[in-house]
Amino acid sequence: MPFSLPAGGRLAALALTFAVTLSALGGTAATASADATVFGPLPPRNPATAGNGTAGMHGDSASSDTTPYPGPGTGKIAYSRTALASACPTIVVGADGYVVTLCTTIFGQTPTVHLLDPVSGADLASLPLPKGSLFGGVYSYLDNNDRLVAVDGNSNLVRIGHHRTGGGTGWALTVDQSTPLAGAVPAGDSIVGLSPAWNGKVWFATTGGVIGTADTDTGTVRTLATGEGVQNSISTVPGHTAVATDHALYLLSEAPDGTPVIDWRAPYDRGPARKPGQLSWGTGATPSFFGPGDGTEYVTITDNAAPHEKLLVYRVDGGPTPICSTPVLTQYANSGTEDAVIASGRSVFVTNTYGYPYPALPAGAPASRPASANFDGGLSRVDVNAEGTGCTVVWNSSVKSAALPRLSVADGKIYTVSVTGPTGSAGLNTFASYHHAVLDPATGAQLTSSFLGIGLVYNPLQMTGTTGPDGTLYQGTETGVVRITKG
Repeated sequence: MPFSLPAGGRLAALALTFAVTLSALGGTAATASADATVFGPLPPRNPATAGNGTAGMHGDSASSDTTPYPGPGTGKIAYSRTALASACPTIVVGADGYVVTLCTTIFGQTPTVHLLDPVSGADLASLPLPKGSLFGGVYSYLDNNDRLVAVDGNSNLVRIGHHRTGGGTGWALTVDQSTPLAGAVPAGDSIVGLSPAWNGKVWFATTGGVIGTADTDTGTVRTLATGEGVQNSISTVPGHTAVATDHALYLLSEAPDGTPVIDWRAPYDRGPARKPGQLSWGTGATPSFFGPGDGTEYVTITDNAAPHEKLLVYRVDGGPTPICSTPVLTQYANSGTEDAVIASGRSVFVTNTYGYPYPALPAGAPASRPASANFDGGLSRVDVNAEGTGCTVVWNSSVKSAALPRLSVADGKIYTVSVTGPTGSAGLNTFASYHHAVLDPATGAQLTSSFLGIGLVYNPLQMTGTTGPDGTLYQGTETGVVRITKG
């Protein structure tokens, strides 16, 4: 899910009494499986990135939206806010514990990297980058040397390090390496997604559908053109790269010289138009790899079918026919999402952003149909069966998630920011209330809800939070970063 706005389980049989409690807490037991599902494993750690859970917007290069670290839990919380006058979609944490975030200023829409103090959340240093398109360069990741890898507005692939200055009393952010990619990007196009391969090359995709690899040691760039638009990030696991265009899901590998090779292409139902609550016409999801074996057996996206989107799950080694095409969030008249899914073990969690009012759209975004709609929120959990031949909806939840949730495989909880009150565009930024919400992934029940604040200061714009190794949850908002810890 691209965001550079001005500001992308175990299941037990449920008794009747539990179902009543669950409904009251915001979850509904839709179709319950009698056998338990264990979350995990985590996808393999990419050797070119920081650790799983803290390496990128979606946690890891597989885009699983899981974390190996426990979050703040269900007790009392403490929270503070770092005001940056910016929307902050990417928050990563390095081996040294320091927090790096890529934000876009509200005024001027300038991409800016910030280094935050892991103890206080204070802004220690900042570095503006050349401005490109509104959504270009949003997706970035932290490499294995704690450098932020991003693309600036001049189509340079940069590695940004943070270094001590003034005899160890201050900090500076500097461009430590820059690789020009402009020759591979057509005029008027921009790079939207980045993810490293296991061999150290960097995969990228442009909004115009050019997919490429870059060797930052030699400067060699190889590309292929799909002729289809890309509005989300891309994902990598050993030997495979997944890219979702506005027409199809692509699974790719590398030729010996680094040129991208299409292993298979799977068209999907892109629907009759862009839906309200989505930023483009087509899938709103970054592809996610997952599986119960090594975390890479399956790859999944959501489509844009009407009236209800479907979860599509493919075997990585099985070709372009999905093992399931499952309608989700069917408790509402319509559903759609601009969020990536959470994917872990045999379970996938899908959030509903249909009707969510974003303050800005990418250039050239077509009109939505209808022009606007109520934001209902809600989540669905879908499980792949043990044979890998089909999928079942396990539960539906009515929690209005205003952020992309994240699953902790350490404490077995889903963390998000929920919203109550008026959810029109003016309401989200003025009158709506935002809460730190914790859900039970086994049932969909909301376990706890802690009030954070009102209005745009706390509006997370469907961005995802990142949990650090110490259990601190960093949540980007429309105006900065909220830091949540156990109280």
